[in-house]
Amino acid sequence: MEDFFLRALGGGIGAALAAGPVGCFVVWRRMAYFGTALAHAVLLGIALGFLLDIEPILAVFAICFLLAGCLVLLERQRYTSVDALLGVLAHAVFAAGLVVVAFMERMRVDLIGYLFGDILSVGAFDLALIFGTAAVVTAVLSWQWRNLLAIAVNQDLAAVEGVPVERIRLLLLFLLAAVIAVGMKIVGMLLVVALVIIPAAAARRMVTTPEQMAVAATAIGVVSVIVGLFVSLEWDIPAGPGIVLAASTAFAGSLLIPVRGRSRRDG
Repeated sequence: MEDFFLRALGGGIGAALAAGPVGCFVVWRRMAYFGTALAHAVLLGIALGFLLDIEPILAVFAICFLLAGCLVLLERQRYTSVDALLGVLAHAVFAAGLVVVAFMERMRVDLIGYLFGDILSVGAFDLALIFGTAAVVTAVLSWQWRNLLAIAVNQDLAAVEGVPVERIRLLLLFLLAAVIAVGMKIVGMLLVVALVIIPAAAARRMVTTPEQMAVAATAIGVVSVIVGLFVSLEWDIPAGPGIVLAASTAFAGSLLIPVRGRSRRDG
């Protein structure tokens, strides 16, 4: 098996390890639109990376973290609904990215690769960054698991019990931003939110506890990456969309499974 394919396989699995548990909280807290807003910021990060001559994925991390902080601050105002703010911010940063790209007349940027992913170009640096991010995400989730579950169940009750709600919500957004930044290389900015949400949604009907759902979502994500890559190799289709279609097939199959029970988060 070629080295580039093994690197792609490793990178996809690393991204799935990070996305699975975070995706559970995105599903529980109905934060899909937050993920979409962060994904739209990827283009601006890539464009600024090329413009400032720094590693694009590092610029994507910086922009996603900055936007995550802005989202938390904007949530505090009460004059405009959160979904409207997210819509405005998501499209504003995407448009800003397109404008920056338009000014880069002497530099050609492969927008298709960034929009839909280029997993087969994963290199040693990408692998180190992806698995490093997965390790950090896993460690932080293990450290703050109870607090994250508390705000997922009932944010007001969590505050009464002494949970630092604002800090935990900001932490969750930072984790989501990190997952989107590394997942962009795997399936592209237009599909990266699917890598976060679909495995978690598929796992939801198969389990009875939040911990089981996190493990199941991770497993479904890993299997989707493996299946999507081999299908891409066999049928010569784009790898990123192939991975998302594999995950979507798992979700469709989960709808046929009788509900075993509700997780403690769902009540």
